[in-house]
Amino acid sequence: MTWSWKLARVGGIDVYVHATFLIVVASIALLYWNQSHSLAAVVEGVGYLLALFACIVFHEFGHALTAARYGIRTRDITLLPIGGLARLDRMPDVPIQELWVALAGPAVNVVIALVLFLGLRMSGTWEPVEQVGLTTGGLVEQIMFANVLLVGFNLLPAFPMDGGRALRALLATRMEYTRATQLAASIGQGMAILFAFLGLLGNPMLLFIALFVWMGAGAEASMVQMKSAMAGIPVRNAMLTDFRTLMPSNTLGDAADLLLTGSQQDFPVVANGRIQGILTRHDLVAALTRNGRHATVGENMRRECPTADATEMLENVLARLQGRDCHTMPVVDRGTLVGLLTMDNVGEFLMIQAAEKGDGGR
Repeated sequence: MTWSWKLARVGGIDVYVHATFLIVVASIALLYWNQSHSLAAVVEGVGYLLALFACIVFHEFGHALTAARYGIRTRDITLLPIGGLARLDRMPDVPIQELWVALAGPAVNVVIALVLFLGLRMSGTWEPVEQVGLTTGGLVEQIMFANVLLVGFNLLPAFPMDGGRALRALLATRMEYTRATQLAASIGQGMAILFAFLGLLGNPMLLFIALFVWMGAGAEASMVQMKSAMAGIPVRNAMLTDFRTLMPSNTLGDAADLLLTGSQQDFPVVANGRIQGILTRHDLVAALTRNGRHATVGENMRRECPTADATEMLENVLARLQGRDCHTMPVVDRGTLVGLLTMDNVGEFLMIQAAEKGDGGR
C-alpha cells in the first residue's frame, strides 16, 4: 500500500504503518495537551493509543495465523487510522474455514480483555465499571474496555468487516457463494447508510467508517462476481499473445524506444526462449534517471518474476497477479514464454464474455 512505512517483519509477515496513522497520533497528543497542558498526560494518551493499536496488530495476526492453518499466505499487515488490514492471498474456499478466519481476530481481543480483567482482579486494582471508559479510569482498564469495543464493532454484520465475513460464510453454507456475498454486501451497505445517518447527527468519524464500509462491500461483491465469471477458464484463453520482448543485453534506450512505439508498459526479458525477468515501466523510468540510456536491461530488470502456466485456471492466477507490484505476469507453456496476463486484458476478456452472453457487457 502506498504511503506506508515498514515497521517490522514478524513470522514472515511485513507490518506497515500508513502515513495517515501519524495524523491520529498527533491529534491524540493535541487533544490531551489541550485538556491538561501536561506533557505527562500527552505521553499517557499517546501510549494508550499505541497500546490499542498493538492490540489491533495482534487481532490481525489472529486472522493471519488462522489462515496459515489452511495454507493461505498473508502478504502484509498495515495499520490504518480506522484499524488494521491483513491482506491474505485469498479467502478460504470452504465457508467454515472462512468463518474461523473471520472470527479469529475478534477472538484475540476477547483473550486480551479477559487476561487484563483477571490481572486487575487478582492485583486488586480493579475500578468500578461505571468509572471506566476510553479516556477515563486507569490505563489498563482503558485498554481492556477498548478491546471489548473492538470485539463488538468488528462483529457488526457490516461487510467487509469481520462480522460481515462471518455472515457471508454462514450464508454460503446454505446458498451459492456469489449470492451469499451479494447479500452480505447489501447488508453491509445498509449498515453504511445507518453509520452515515448517525455521523450526520454529530460524529464525523462515523461518516468515514460509512464510506469505508460502503466501498469495501461493493468492491468485495464485484471481486467475487469476477471470480465466479472466471471459473473454469484457463489462462490461455485470456492472455495477450501480441507482445514485445527484450533481451538482457538490450539497453535501457532500446526499452524506452519500445515503450514509445506502442501501448505495452511492461516487457518480459527473454534469453534462449526462457523468461529471465521483467522490466516494468516504473523500473525503466527509475533506471533511466539513475543510470542513463546505455545501461543494460539485464542490470535493471526484476529477476524474481512470478509466472503463470497457460493451463492454470484464471481465477487462481488473478489472486497472485493482484498481490504483486508488477501488473504484468508472463505466461509460460513448458517453460517457454507464450503470453502476458494483465488486469486490463482480464477485464476486457470478461467484458467480451458478458457481451457474447447477452449481458450488455456488464
